[in-house]
Amino acid sequence: MVEEVPAKGSILGKLVPARYVLAILGSIGMAIVYGLKVNLSVAMVAMVNHTAIHMHQEKGSGNHNLLNATKIVDIETCSPPGDASNVAPKVEDGPFAWSEPLQGTLLSCYFWGYLVSQIPLAHVAENFSAKWVMLFSVFINVVCTLLTPILTEAHYGGLILMRVLEGVGGGASFPAMHVMIASWAPPSERMVMSTIIYVGTSAGTALSILLAGVLSSSWGWESVFYVMGALSCIWMVLWTILVQDNPNKQRFISAEERQMITSSLGTESKVEHHPKVPWGKVFKSVPFWAILIAHTCNNFGWYMFLIEIPFYMKQVLKFNVASNAALSALPYFPMIIFSIILGKILDTLQSKGKVTTTCARKTATSICTIIPGICLLILCYIGCRHYEAVFVMSVGIVAMGAMFSGFLSNHIDIAPNFAGTLVALTNTAATLPGIIVPLFVGFVTHGNQNIGAWRIIFWVTIILFAIEFLVFVIFGSGAEQSWNRSEAESEADAKDEKTPLKDVKAPQKA
Repeated sequence: MVEEVPAKGSILGKLVPARYVLAILGSIGMAIVYGLKVNLSVAMVAMVNHTAIHMHQEKGSGNHNLLNATKIVDIETCSPPGDASNVAPKVEDGPFAWSEPLQGTLLSCYFWGYLVSQIPLAHVAENFSAKWVMLFSVFINVVCTLLTPILTEAHYGGLILMRVLEGVGGGASFPAMHVMIASWAPPSERMVMSTIIYVGTSAGTALSILLAGVLSSSWGWESVFYVMGALSCIWMVLWTILVQDNPNKQRFISAEERQMITSSLGTESKVEHHPKVPWGKVFKSVPFWAILIAHTCNNFGWYMFLIEIPFYMKQVLKFNVASNAALSALPYFPMIIFSIILGKILDTLQSKGKVTTTCARKTATSICTIIPGICLLILCYIGCRHYEAVFVMSVGIVAMGAMFSGFLSNHIDIAPNFAGTLVALTNTAATLPGIIVPLFVGFVTHGNQNIGAWRIIFWVTIILFAIEFLVFVIFGSGAEQSWNRSEAESEADAKDEKTPLKDVKAPQKA
């Protein structure tokens, strides 16, 4: 049986229940992982020797520049907005004369570790401890971040090693948190708790961009890694003390809250034995494939907004560097608010019987596909109206926040026993767009930075949003799948999706 410790009440009393202490710390943990993931992108501007790289390119260019000059036909270009100057302040050269291909390798090698770690670490989280897997995720990112300046000075191979190991740690974060949510979130609060936790990815990205820019310009590129790494150590102490794998093991919880959570999930007396993953049934499951396709298509759009839209603002709309950084980060803060409000609304409607889990997930997924798709369609034809374009892009980014209440948490609905493994599978596939998007955009816009080229990019993204919408709306489901339970527990008929997901002996509701 589950080892149960005495319930002594939430550390913050009735103001913040224990399950929301978990959600808040989980959100901060995800913010740390994603913040340390993107800080190199900003710090690299101050790390490289731009003068040396430019001189090397000029020596090797020969007549290549002349050929490019005759090739480019820029039929749709914009001027800087208003009276603003597009002349960026001179960036002080850093110590590293890394070529552009090497810079790309350094930025992408994070995904090498990310791709290979998710499935094995999901197995560890499900069978042993999601709490400690999440701690490992942050710990290895913090250690590698603090070691980055020293090892980078020694050789760029040291930076590659650190980034690969950070990717290994980052790959553990989603599976670990999915397992934690499955053990802690009552079905009536699953969307809002998932949203609180996963908006940390957006908050961490935005804050990291802003903080890394300030640190690198004020105290040098090394400070980005030392300051952000050191601040993250505080979280590890709080997580170790205040969080446990499930309510039965948590002493900082009231007896009433523990009873409410375990009764809703059917985990009052669960045996500590995790069933084996039914791989054959998983890969034959239509709802699983709906999540995988939605996750992959949506990540293409997500990386488009996150990585490439800032380049569009700089190269096409001609915003200067300072304006571009601020405008790129700004939409992520209202996105956090919108995501949490939407999750709470859908949870409330579901608990009152107004909508089913399936309807709620499809509604949220529809919002994060239709609205961003419309925004990209407007961008295709809005031309050089700078601030109108910024507004449209901001609306699209805010609407993308609905994914946290949509397909991104749907794994927990269909198979809570294997939520970590399922999100590891879909997130592994959804990592590929992070590699493909920069290559695709670079290919289309090479020597052709104008609205016409970006129109092609936007249309491809719109088509993928449409595929995501159609597949998930038609084939997605919020009902628990029969293969979530062992054969001994299963019965001929699938349970109603309102039944507590792990309470296999509970009577069915009409």
